Amino acid sequence: MSSAPTTPTVSPSDRIRGVQRRTLAVLSATQIVSGVGVAVGLALSSVVVDELSGSTVISGFAGTATVLGAALLALPTAKASGKGGRRAGLSLAYAAALAGCLISALAISLRTWPLLLAGLVLVGGGSAGSLAARYSATDLSPKGRSARHLSLVVWASTIGSVAGPNLAKPADQIGMRLGLVEKAGPFVFAALAFAVAMALIFCLLRPDPLTLARSLNDGPATARGPKGTIRTAWQTLRTTPMARRALVMIAVSHTAMVSVMSMTPVKLHHDGSNLDVIGLVISLHIAGMYVLSPVVGWLADKAGKVPVLVLGMALLLSAATLAGTAGHGVWQVTAALVLLGLGWSCGLVAGSALVTESVPLERRPAVQGLSDLLMNVCGATGTIVAGAIVGTLGYGVLGLVVGVMAALAGVWLTLVWRADRP
Repeated sequence: MSSAPTTPTVSPSDRIRGVQRRTLAVLSATQIVSGVGVAVGLALSSVVVDELSGSTVISGFAGTATVLGAALLALPTAKASGKGGRRAGLSLAYAAALAGCLISALAISLRTWPLLLAGLVLVGGGSAGSLAARYSATDLSPKGRSARHLSLVVWASTIGSVAGPNLAKPADQIGMRLGLVEKAGPFVFAALAFAVAMALIFCLLRPDPLTLARSLNDGPATARGPKGTIRTAWQTLRTTPMARRALVMIAVSHTAMVSVMSMTPVKLHHDGSNLDVIGLVISLHIAGMYVLSPVVGWLADKAGKVPVLVLGMALLLSAATLAGTAGHGVWQVTAALVLLGLGWSCGLVAGSALVTESVPLERRPAVQGLSDLLMNVCGATGTIVAGAIVGTLGYGVLGLVVGVMAALAGVWLTLVWRADRP
């Protein structure tokens, strides 16, 4: 009599690896789709505000509104994640972005730039979701792999983010054929992208990586809590100097990138470049941000997070120097934007991995939310200052200011890192 076939036993570690592979796949697919929505807004928002307001200074508030929105939504996203897992937090962020795109399209139809800026604040939810997704990739990462897993999700943004600006013109043409006013169509298209991203997260991110990680770490009670707070985040940072330094470098990287990037379309527009050229430059910039992120993640895990952060500051300094001395040279501006994106990638990937590794699991959502809040507040402030600088002193002076900021940050980190080493 033959014995019944036995079912292969799946070890807990193999199960976790399988869940992590699925999590990375879902997050990567979501980043591709949401990247389209984010990039369309980046390519058009400052130009549309410039046209509606007739002011270069006010056009800088377009980037400010989006970054401010990402900052304002960072804490609700983190709070939702702390209560209901990553699925709840990411769904909230993308729902806000969807609503913001529809409000922006309405504002363009009504030709009112204040309403457009209000819509762009909610559009910032797309960036908040994308930033939170990178942390979601690390919840189940084994030791020594957090930067690589994080960088894979960041890299997945490449396809949607590079394609997004180049889809702006076709979306505009389709929108006008459907009866929308000029430049409203791309925002409706972005709204559809965020709707798909929200559906992917809500339906497919199961089991929730943060909830599962908590249950594995401390048992079922911890899976239902704890709920991180900003007070908890500040208390954690006060006792974790490495996490504090990582937050500073993330903020500097993002401030430098957003300041130069947000004003580059306006500069090119005033120099006579058409929408196709502007879209190409922004696409190459976004490629610099994302294409090499897996290499950055591998390097951060192998060589160390701090050396990669210092490298990022050097790249930002080079980018600012090229941009500030470009004059009317489109290709030099393009090269500067590519380096700007690569420096940002070093700061974001290495800095985010360092934050994650420096704090305990139960406090990560709160600290990560605070990190994104501070990063985006600094970025929003940078765009306000950038608009004022370009409107009064010129694009070249903006390059000088950003270059000095990156250089000082790099020197400071190098000195404190060497002081800590035995």
